[in-house]
Amino acid sequence: ASHSVRVAGQEAPLTPKEFDLLYKLAQNEHIVLSRNKLLETVWGYRYCGDARTVDTHIKSLREHIGPYRKLIQTVWGVGYKFEKTEEN
Repeated sequence: ASHSVRVAGQEAPLTPKEFDLLYKLAQNEHIVLSRNKLLETVWGYRYCGDARTVDTHIKSLREHIGPYRKLIQTVWGVGYKFEKTEEN
Protein backbone atom coordinates (compact mmCIF):
# COMPACT_ATOMS: atom_id res chain seq x y z
CA ALA A 1 0.00 0.00 0.00
CA SER A 2 2.92 2.37 0.65
CA HIS A 3 4.55 1.63 -2.72
CA SER A 4 7.91 1.31 -1.02
CA VAL A 5 10.48 -1.46 -0.86
CA ARG A 6 13.00 -1.95 1.91
CA VAL A 7 16.31 -3.70 1.34
CA ALA A 8 18.35 -4.53 4.44
CA GLY A 9 16.29 -2.02 6.43
CA GLN A 10 16.81 0.82 3.97
CA GLU A 11 14.22 2.12 1.55
CA ALA A 12 15.13 1.29 -2.06
CA PRO A 13 14.73 4.34 -4.31
CA LEU A 14 12.50 2.72 -6.94
CA THR A 15 10.75 4.69 -9.65
CA PRO A 16 7.00 4.05 -9.97
CA LYS A 17 7.59 1.80 -13.02
CA GLU A 18 10.32 -0.16 -11.24
CA PHE A 19 7.99 -0.70 -8.30
CA ASP A 20 5.15 -1.81 -10.61
CA LEU A 21 7.52 -4.15 -12.45
CA LEU A 22 8.78 -5.73 -9.21
CA TYR A 23 5.22 -6.05 -7.93
CA LYS A 24 4.03 -7.76 -11.14
CA LEU A 25 6.95 -10.19 -11.10
CA ALA A 26 6.46 -11.00 -7.39
CA GLN A 27 2.72 -11.53 -7.93
CA ASN A 28 3.61 -14.16 -10.53
CA GLU A 29 6.38 -15.97 -8.67
CA HIS A 30 7.78 -18.96 -10.63
CA ILE A 31 5.97 -17.81 -13.80
CA VAL A 32 7.99 -16.49 -16.73
CA LEU A 33 6.55 -13.23 -18.06
CA SER A 34 7.54 -12.16 -21.55
CA ARG A 35 8.65 -8.62 -22.33
CA ASN A 36 5.40 -8.09 -24.23
CA LYS A 37 3.31 -9.32 -21.27
CA LEU A 38 5.19 -6.98 -18.94
CA LEU A 39 4.70 -4.10 -21.36
CA GLU A 40 0.96 -4.82 -21.51
CA THR A 41 0.48 -5.14 -17.76
CA VAL A 42 2.98 -2.63 -16.34
CA TRP A 43 3.16 0.02 -19.06
CA GLY A 44 -0.38 -0.40 -20.33
CA TYR A 45 -1.97 -2.01 -23.36
CA ARG A 46 -1.30 0.91 -25.69
CA TYR A 47 2.41 1.29 -24.89
CA CYS A 48 4.14 2.11 -28.18
CA GLY A 49 7.78 2.02 -27.08
CA ASP A 50 10.57 -0.47 -27.56
CA ALA A 51 10.24 -3.82 -25.77
CA ARG A 52 13.85 -3.37 -24.64
CA THR A 53 12.67 -0.73 -22.16
CA VAL A 54 11.78 -3.71 -19.96
CA ASP A 55 15.43 -4.81 -20.00
CA THR A 56 16.57 -1.32 -19.00
CA HIS A 57 14.10 -1.19 -16.12
CA ILE A 58 15.05 -4.71 -14.98
CA LYS A 59 18.72 -3.71 -14.92
CA SER A 60 17.96 -0.60 -12.85
CA LEU A 61 15.64 -2.55 -10.54
CA ARG A 62 18.33 -5.16 -9.91
CA GLU A 63 20.80 -2.41 -9.02
CA HIS A 64 18.34 -0.92 -6.52
CA ILE A 65 17.62 -4.20 -4.76
CA GLY A 66 21.33 -5.06 -4.56
CA PRO A 67 21.83 -8.31 -2.64
CA TYR A 68 18.39 -9.55 -3.75
CA ARG A 69 19.02 -8.99 -7.47
CA LYS A 70 19.03 -12.74 -8.12
CA LEU A 71 15.32 -12.89 -7.23
CA ILE A 72 14.70 -11.55 -10.74
CA GLN A 73 15.88 -14.19 -13.16
CA THR A 74 16.30 -13.89 -16.89
CA VAL A 75 14.86 -16.72 -18.96
CA TRP A 76 16.75 -16.30 -22.21
CA GLY A 77 14.58 -15.90 -25.27
CA VAL A 78 11.41 -15.75 -23.15
CA GLY A 79 11.41 -13.05 -20.46
CA TYR A 80 11.80 -12.71 -16.70
CA LYS A 81 10.58 -14.41 -13.55
CA PHE A 82 10.67 -13.84 -9.81
CA GLU A 83 12.13 -16.88 -8.10
CA LYS A 84 13.06 -17.37 -4.46
CA THR A 85 15.75 -19.99 -3.95
CA GLU A 86 18.09 -20.90 -1.12
CA GLU A 87 20.81 -18.94 -2.94
CA ASN A 88 18.89 -15.67 -3.00
